[in-house]
Amino acid sequence: MDTLFNTKFEGDPASHSQPGVQLKSNTYDLQESNVNLKLTIVSTVGFGDQINKEDSYKPIVEFIDAQFEAYLQEELKIKRVLHNYHDTRIHACLYFIAPTGHSLKSLDLVTMKKLDSKVNIIPIIAKSDAISKSELTKFKIKITSELVSNGVQIYQFPTDDESVAEINGTMNAHLPFAVIGSTEELKIGNKMMKARQYPWGTVQVENEAHCDFVKLREMLIRVNMEDLREQTHTRHYELYRRCKLEEMGFKDTDPDSKPFSLQETYEAKRNEFLGELQKKEEAMRQMFVQRVKEKEAELKEAEKELHEKFDRLKKLHQDEKKKLEDKKKSLDDEVNAFKQRKTAAELLQSQAQQAGGSQTLKRDKERKNFF
Repeated sequence: MDTLFNTKFEGDPASHSQPGVQLKSNTYDLQESNVNLKLTIVSTVGFGDQINKEDSYKPIVEFIDAQFEAYLQEELKIKRVLHNYHDTRIHACLYFIAPTGHSLKSLDLVTMKKLDSKVNIIPIIAKSDAISKSELTKFKIKITSELVSNGVQIYQFPTDDESVAEINGTMNAHLPFAVIGSTEELKIGNKMMKARQYPWGTVQVENEAHCDFVKLREMLIRVNMEDLREQTHTRHYELYRRCKLEEMGFKDTDPDSKPFSLQETYEAKRNEFLGELQKKEEAMRQMFVQRVKEKEAELKEAEKELHEKFDRLKKLHQDEKKKLEDKKKSLDDEVNAFKQRKTAAELLQSQAQQAGGSQTLKRDKERKNFF
C-alpha cells in the first residue's frame, strides 16, 4: 500500500499469533497536486494464521455488511445528507495469494466465494519474484481455471466504455496481477527507482518486465476508481439493500401483481410485530408463573425438611435430657447412700471413743484405790 500510493502509512506490523481474525480500519487524507483523496485501508489481521480456519471469512463478511447497514440506515432517514456522508463501504478487495506456484488454498476459494457478491475482488499474487517467469505464467492460468471452476466471480475491468475498452480488455487477460512492493529507492543507471536488491540482481517495482505493479496501479487508481465505486453501489450494495428490505417485508408488488403500498406494508409489519410481542409477553408471563410455582414448591420442600430436622433435633434433645436426668438421679442416690454410710461410721467412731474413755477412767480409779 505504501508503494501503491507513494506514501508512508502509519501503523505497526501485526503479529501472527492472533486468536482470531480482526479487521483494523484506518482513514487517511491524501493529496496529489490539486486532487484530494480520503482513503480508508482495512487490514485483515490474523487471516489464515489459526489452526482452525473454518470461520476465518466471517469477520470480513460481517464487517462489509456492517458498512452496508450503516449506509442503508443513513439512506432510510427522513432527512438524508448522503452528499456529506462519509462512505465507509469497501470498494475494492485486494486479495493476496501466496506465490506457491501450485494452486489456490481451500481457504482462498471459500473466502473469495463468500465475498464475491459483496465486494469487488482483485486477486493479486504477492511476492511474485519468489517464482520464475514460466512458473508464474502457469500459476496464473491455474488460478484463473480454479476460480472459474468454483464459480468465483472476480472484478472484471469494464469494456463497455470505448475510451477504456481496449486497455481494460488487455488488463483483464493479465489477471491475477503478480506484484512486488518496495519503498526503497536504488540507483539504476542514472535514475532512482523503487526496487528490491538481491545477491543475484535487482527487481524493479515499476518495470513491467519484472512485475505487474504498474498495471495494478493504472487499473486501480487512474482508470477504474470510479467504476469500482459505481459497482459497489449499483451491484453489491443494491443486492444487500434488496435482501434486507425483503427481510423486513417490503416488495415491489404484492401477490396480485399490484403496486406495493408502503403504508400497508408498515401496518402489516407493525401488526406482525405487535402479535409477536404479545406472544413473547405471554410466554414470559407463563414462564414467570411456572418459575414462581417451582420456587414455591422448592420453598415448601425446604420448609418441610427444616421441620423434620427440627423434630429430630428436638427428640434427640429430649432423649439426651432424660439420660442426663437419670444420670443425675443415680448420682444423687449414690451421694445420699455415701452420706448415710459416712454418718453411721462417724457414730460408731464416736461410740467407740466414749467407750474407750470410760474404761480408762475406771482403771485410773482402781489404781488410786490400790495406792
